[in-house]
Amino acid sequence: MDTELFPREPAQVAPGAAHVPGWLDGARQRELLTACRDWARPPAGLRTVRTPGGGTMTARQVCLGWHWYPYAYARTVRDGDGAPVKPFPGWLGELGRRAVAETLGPEQARAAAYDIALINFYDGDARMGMHRDADELSGAPVVSLSLGDTCVFRFGNTETRTRPYTDVELRSGDLFVFGGPSRLAYHGVPRVLPGTAPAWLGLTGRLNVTLRVSGFPDAT
Repeated sequence: MDTELFPREPAQVAPGAAHVPGWLDGARQRELLTACRDWARPPAGLRTVRTPGGGTMTARQVCLGWHWYPYAYARTVRDGDGAPVKPFPGWLGELGRRAVAETLGPEQARAAAYDIALINFYDGDARMGMHRDADELSGAPVVSLSLGDTCVFRFGNTETRTRPYTDVELRSGDLFVFGGPSRLAYHGVPRVLPGTAPAWLGLTGRLNVTLRVSGFPDAT
């Protein structure tokens, strides 16, 4: 039962960008968390991402379908143990298409053959700087699912990392989709709120599951 005085409502944050609070129910959150824990195990498991300049991302990551590393994709973990990337499961693609159909419409969902998942784990001190998801050839919408601790998600514009932007509170179970004119908008996570995950989930920290369509010629 929702005990909030003012229940959170779905919102259009920008043209083509939608936030749906509580889109995943408790059972689906637990199922997705169990899957994430399995995907995080080696080989091709959770890793620290190192940038070309020698820095490291504070959020750790594991990939499915295609392995992302700054700033390209491969079928093996080129910046890690070298193992083949874990396969992208069909059920996760169906979940992504349902998310798009319910937020942006069935036409966009039909064209979204999801084949990439980037799963980022944030502990209490982790952040994500403003960036664009621009390494794919496809312009299909990006689907983002949140588990665990609440975060401040900063959704900006397509021209600059600075203002104008909108800060959105993403809680466990929330859905955020962005496509169309917002597909290449800058976005990031300036803050995670430790200890805000629902106790029944059994997760310390935040998991973000991001689904994308590669558009690569050899994608199957």
